[in-house]
Amino acid sequence: QVQLVESGGGSVQTGDSLRLSCAASGRTWNVQAMAWFRQTPGKEREFVATIGWPTGITKYGASVLGRFTISRDYTKNMGYLQMNSLKSEDTAVYYCAAGSGLGMLPTEYDFWGQGTQVTVSS
Repeated sequence: QVQLVESGGGSVQTGDSLRLSCAASGRTWNVQAMAWFRQTPGKEREFVATIGWPTGITKYGASVLGRFTISRDYTKNMGYLQMNSLKSEDTAVYYCAAGSGLGMLPTEYDFWGQGTQVTVSS
């Protein structure tokens, strides 16, 4: 099992920046990728970004490309999501996930955090 705990969410203004963190513990040697998804009420979980845990290879969702940056500190078992130029449509609960490949679907990830709320207001 892998445990994930997100932090760093909050309320910001349009155009602001925010950095989310994800602390991984447990059987992290099995993790091949860490991803961020987001979800708003009544909608499906949306892919934001993923990073290869040992490789650092990244993928981004179209709506965040160029504004968000995913990174990880392999030695500290930490993942990060730097969010710049935030828009109101970025408002969501953000979830950290860990899995065995660089997938873009929630079903491709085995372990999930509890989520952290990000609210962007104009």
